[in-house]
Amino acid sequence: MKQDTRCNDNSAVQECGVAKQTTASIQAQPVPATTTTQPEFIRLPKPGTLCPHTGLGRGKLNQMILPCRENGFRPPVKSVCLRREGSVKGVRLISYSSLITYLNGFGDNGNRDPR
Repeated sequence: MKQDTRCNDNSAVQECGVAKQTTASIQAQPVPATTTTQPEFIRLPKPGTLCPHTGLGRGKLNQMILPCRENGFRPPVKSVCLRREGSVKGVRLISYSSLITYLNGFGDNGNRDPR
């Protein structure tokens, strides 16, 4: 059996498609800290589950985003409902920044700070 001598010579390394190997040490570059991105809108959690962002249930979130007696029929958190024209059902999206701003307005005693 005849051997292919093209790959035995260092000058022919590129011709064979084999990369040169080195023993030189390399320095790993530091990876910048990852920043977490916050969503612009979040969906209501499914019934029986908690919101992954706040830990609140669907009922408590509904009290904050829909007009009801508990909020004086003036929801403190912004939300939008996306639905097709003529459709009864839609998707309720909660403004994440509005929700976090509202929740951060509560003091350590659980009462709303007067601002």
